[in-house]
Amino acid sequence: MKTFGFAGWSGSGKTRLIVRLLPELISRGFSVSTIKHAHHNFDIDKPGKDSFEHRQAGASEVMIASEKRWALMHEHRGAAEPDAKALIAEMTPVDLVLVEGFKTHAHPKLEIHRSTLDKPLLYPEDPHIVAVASDKPLAGLALPRFDVEDIRAVADFVESHCELTRPAIPGVA
Repeated sequence: MKTFGFAGWSGSGKTRLIVRLLPELISRGFSVSTIKHAHHNFDIDKPGKDSFEHRQAGASEVMIASEKRWALMHEHRGAAEPDAKALIAEMTPVDLVLVEGFKTHAHPKLEIHRSTLDKPLLYPEDPHIVAVASDKPLAGLALPRFDVEDIRAVADFVESHCELTRPAIPGVA
């Protein structure tokens, strides 16, 4: 599976860009999944639910399933947090995995930069940042730059950079 990430300061619009990019890439025929790193303790479960009780009782993994979706919760139980590569290996294969967070993982990334945040660019310190999407032109930028609102151009870049091949459309030569 190809992976492509998004880096930026908190509030730069990483999630917003990914949410807008997904339908564009999917409309091009690609299967796309996402992985998001949370920097805080999170839980998709809550006390009182059977699945929560299963985890509290010591289950290593608990799967919740319905006709609409399923979710697998895996408890670390003191083990080290797995890196992005290990987590991506657990995912069902798709054409492309979009990664939000995991900033130390060595995958190509697009930096999202907002001038209103008054924060420095990340790309000089991260050799895996291959382009920048920003709300304003950036003087002296040594990488390709896209307007953060130009989703089609960002999708074109991701498709090209990841060397994705669009699936053939039946009946079209």
